[in-house]
Amino acid sequence: MKVVVISDTHIPERAEQLPTSFLEKAKDADLILHAGDLADISVLSELKKISKVVAVWGNMDSPEVKKTLKEKEIIKIEDISIGLMHGRGHPNYLIKFLTEQFRSDAVDIIIFGHSHKPMNKEIDDILFFNPGSLTDDFFSDYASFGVIEIKTGKYKAKIEKL
Repeated sequence: MKVVVISDTHIPERAEQLPTSFLEKAKDADLILHAGDLADISVLSELKKISKVVAVWGNMDSPEVKKTLKEKEIIKIEDISIGLMHGRGHPNYLIKFLTEQFRSDAVDIIIFGHSHKPMNKEIDDILFFNPGSLTDDFFSDYASFGVIEIKTGKYKAKIEKL
């Protein structure tokens, strides 16, 4: 299963629409996970044209997005448990915050956003995965998204630069 992971799209503030290069690369996704800060609810409609979508709200999302989405989701794919949450607070404390939020959920992967900085790092047997921002290269050196391939109860995660 190909899971495409995005966060911090901030549409229409940072971009008018999802990047065409991303849409092309995501067209074969089995599932899209959005880790918050869509900004506008229309992003969900665009993503649903590509694949099934699970998304959470972030601190910069509109009231409509926050009313439509949850703050935290748990997704099970085969034997892999994925926690999805935007995150909040100072970026230096994101891992501690997220660890606390998912402490009782026994997740294998925690997908998050907020910092706009890509991360693909295992800490205490949990993969912390931040795809970076799809539309912002101000807080990071490049815009990016993530891909997680899941097959027979194993996963492989990577960051893709746009």
